[in-house]
Amino acid sequence: MPEPYSVSLLNDSFPPLIDGVANTVVNYARELTKLGDRAIVVTPEHPDADDSRFPFPVVRYPSVDTRRLFGYLAGYPFSPETLRQLKEQKVDLLHSHCPVMSTILARSIRDVVDAPLVFTYHTKFDVDVAKLLRGRLLQESALYVLASNISACDEVWVVSHGAGENLRSIGYQGDYQVMENGVDMPRGRVSEEAIAAATADYDLPEGVPVFLFVGRMMWYKGLRIILDALKLLQAGGQDFRMVFIGSGADAAEVQKYAKPLGSKCIFTGAISQRETLRAWYCRADLFLFPSSYDTNGLVVREAAACDLAAVLIDGSCAAEGV
Repeated sequence: MPEPYSVSLLNDSFPPLIDGVANTVVNYARELTKLGDRAIVVTPEHPDADDSRFPFPVVRYPSVDTRRLFGYLAGYPFSPETLRQLKEQKVDLLHSHCPVMSTILARSIRDVVDAPLVFTYHTKFDVDVAKLLRGRLLQESALYVLASNISACDEVWVVSHGAGENLRSIGYQGDYQVMENGVDMPRGRVSEEAIAAATADYDLPEGVPVFLFVGRMMWYKGLRIILDALKLLQAGGQDFRMVFIGSGADAAEVQKYAKPLGSKCIFTGAISQRETLRAWYCRADLFLFPSSYDTNGLVVREAAACDLAAVLIDGSCAAEGV
């Protein structure tokens, strides 16, 4: 019987930090484990991490707390101990999901374990770079470094055709394959009892439309479009409830902007329990995701799995295939 295939998955974000890429890495690791292969997640240390709940090993390496600035912890990729741990474990393939620290570390590991390195491009990093760095020269230099780091990988995947176009725009000139992400939510609705239990603490009157957004609380997710549209609805006398699920650096500003809508807007914070999140998808009447930033939109697929229709921007990556 052949030995299990061993894949090392690297990403800068991983639970308890929640975002689409972190969920993708969890899904990769779980599915590989179900297939009988071996997945090893390599990610920065987090003070609130509890990795015992995962059915696969998680290797943490040193990090610096930069959550106030970026919303994430910045990993320190030059960790001899991490290299030593992975050298002792048979690694057949490295798969990095972030072009910064994770890919720098993956390249170092590749030199030690002699395994090929695949990189997946999930995020429009030109948007993040423009937000973090002022000055065109600094932005161009940062994107050049990113493109060079990606070019050093053995194979490059993108999660949508739009993501591939964005990758080209930051200076990457190599080949890539479109490899769409899947989601872990089963197709179909949960029971009415499960919906009632998950949403019992919130004011959701029967017969009043419930709109839903799931994602990081960042303006570039199209949140202003949602709130401005809801203010028009309110002015026209339409009752509704708008539920925002997620956390992020712009959360306080978003809630302030939503104040004129009063109790019609509900902010739950991040929800890590997948069945609870699934219940919210099943309770809502419409999923609002007017983001031109996202390259794949896992949440759109999650909503679809729960039979919830989405409002998207025509031509956006999130709307590919719709």
